[in-house]
Amino acid sequence: MYFFLKNLSFLDICFISVTIPKSFINSLMNSQAISFQGCVSQLFFFLSFIETELVFLTIMAYDRYIAICNPLHYTVIVNKTACCKLACGAWLGGGVYSALNTASTFSLPFCGSLINQFFCDIPPLLKLSCSHPHISETVLIAFGICEALCCFAFITVSYIHIFSAVLKISSVEGRLKAFSTCLPHLTVVMLFLGTGIFSYMMPTSDSAFKQYLVAVFYSVMPPLINPIIYSLRNQEIKMALGRVLRKILLQRKAMGIPF
Repeated sequence: MYFFLKNLSFLDICFISVTIPKSFINSLMNSQAISFQGCVSQLFFFLSFIETELVFLTIMAYDRYIAICNPLHYTVIVNKTACCKLACGAWLGGGVYSALNTASTFSLPFCGSLINQFFCDIPPLLKLSCSHPHISETVLIAFGICEALCCFAFITVSYIHIFSAVLKISSVEGRLKAFSTCLPHLTVVMLFLGTGIFSYMMPTSDSAFKQYLVAVFYSVMPPLINPIIYSLRNQEIKMALGRVLRKILLQRKAMGIPF
């Protein structure tokens, strides 16, 4: 579990580093420009990290399934070699899919140069295209959607087996320990898929501010909140958070502010 968590943490750092630094630089320089090469590289890394994170979240669901449903075989099935192979496959698959998608997107002719978003992504780039997307781009987008649905189905089936196994545990302490292991991952999955589905499925808007908020929602929120979700499993962080909340409540009570 911690091997995959390290990969996921590194992915979150890379994911947010693709878009935010350039956005900050443009804000400081009061500019909205990005070079063609910069847009290509930004789209490539953004798609690569999204694809890789989706695969890692699916692998982590499988890891939790083996740990809870087949605990005696866990060290045999999920050994160091298997973990390295799964991780390499996730990184390589994300890179290959992103390279194909990026090459297909930028093979289209563009009629404009203004992207109504703070980073390069497929939907705003397709809106700038002078022609309909090529069959290759349509196939790649369809493949990405199908893969996301397959990963979601695999995660759902894994957790159905996990929860059925957890409910059979006789001790309350054992059930709580199993749930505490799974809930952070399940929360991260729901956050990642939920923000992506909301952003890509909602109708396109002509409002630049609305498009900006949507882009921030799915490109910044998951990598920002993921470390917080997993950190709440740490007892010391729980105690520190409890102290902060108690301090805030006492201050509000002293100031006569209703809860």
